[in-house]
Amino acid sequence: MNVSEQISKHINELADWRGKRLARLRQLIREADQQIVEEWKWDTPVWSHNGNVVAVGAFADHVKLNFFKGASLPDPHGLFNAGLDAKTSRAVDIYESDALDESALKELVRAAATLNSAKSTAPKTSAARAKSKPTSARKKSKKA
Repeated sequence: MNVSEQISKHINELADWRGKRLARLRQLIREADQQIVEEWKWDTPVWSHNGNVVAVGAFADHVKLNFFKGASLPDPHGLFNAGLDAKTSRAVDIYESDALDESALKELVRAAATLNSAKSTAPKTSAARAKSKPTSARKKSKKA
């Protein structure tokens, strides 16, 4: 079973509002970034673009969108409502009766993908280059 089939199976197994919501979220995420890649990690759907962008989990009473680098993203529409104290991630908890600003969600997905792309193409600093060199290539300090 490929990843897309695994996610579809997961959605179909959620035979209530959560499955319908997850199917809609999947569609919105894919519309937001045509280059986004579906993955199955940690027993949940994950979408990535030059790194993890967002994971969607179904819980008993809500669906959670976890943006891996959410703390670094602008949220002008105030979608983030969970994990606000986390160091790097931010989340959106959606309950059955909640409305979702779909265009704002797409903006967040695009911003997260752009952030990943910017970080993957940024030139390395000299300190980062030194860390990435094999140990044998680094200059060894002389002991006194």
